[in-house]
Amino acid sequence: MKIRKVVIPVAGWGTRSLPATKNIPKEMLPVYNKPGVQYVVEEAIRSGIQDIVFITNRDKNVIEDHFDYNLQLEGVLERAGKLEQLAQIRQVAELANCISIRQKKQLGLGHAVLCAKDVVCADDAFAIMVGDDLLFGMNPGVQQLLDVARSERLPVIGVMEVPQEKVNRYGIISGEEVSPGIYRVNKLVEKPPVSEAPSRLAIIGRYVLTPEIFGHLEKVQPGHGGEIQLTDALQGQADGRGLLAVKIRGMRFDVGDWAEYLTANIYFALQDEELRYDLIGHLKPLLPWA
Repeated sequence: MKIRKVVIPVAGWGTRSLPATKNIPKEMLPVYNKPGVQYVVEEAIRSGIQDIVFITNRDKNVIEDHFDYNLQLEGVLERAGKLEQLAQIRQVAELANCISIRQKKQLGLGHAVLCAKDVVCADDAFAIMVGDDLLFGMNPGVQQLLDVARSERLPVIGVMEVPQEKVNRYGIISGEEVSPGIYRVNKLVEKPPVSEAPSRLAIIGRYVLTPEIFGHLEKVQPGHGGEIQLTDALQGQADGRGLLAVKIRGMRFDVGDWAEYLTANIYFALQDEELRYDLIGHLKPLLPWA
């Protein structure tokens, strides 16, 4: 199973992060010293994927620009002798081969994935990484899915356990655990009421799917707001060829959640030895009970 491309949907309005996202894409909000979407692309690169397919819209050109050269800025840095910073921004431009497809109407995650059909359908399989889910650990999140997909030759989705009171924010699965942390999925429910959720295993923004998913997506009836839900298409996949879920190991931050977004910034700043102790010193007066 060859997996060379990842689809990263970035066309949403980012309403959870307003007013910060009124004119700045949510994916470009900084997490420590990088925009959030750069962490997602770097995770893909560490997992051996080189072709990045952004599903974007007419107001998100800044995302594409971030992964391109900025010759004017490079010239300023070179003349100023700031060679370390020059190397950093050139490295971003050289991370991956980026392809952009416009989602002309924001009709949900399923529709965004469907927009990539002509670019990825010739491959054996492709990954999907949602741009506002950041995952960190010894083994990249999407790599954990790729390993299972290749060994089992089945599509795979990433899941994590969430508190019972938050199940209504996610797609939730139920299934049979066939080996530690790996489930054969039999049911998927999008944002169920807390009392009706089949489990606490929530679908997070990592998938490895086969081109069969497009046939299921084309049959999905639009739901609330006219959106096409990827979860509904995945149920068709589970009922047919089969679908696996992998409980992803590592730390996750949802950058669309203000508490998690701010925590992510603090987490990465604390990894910087030059910044760590100054940051702790500034935080202590704000936490008199700590």
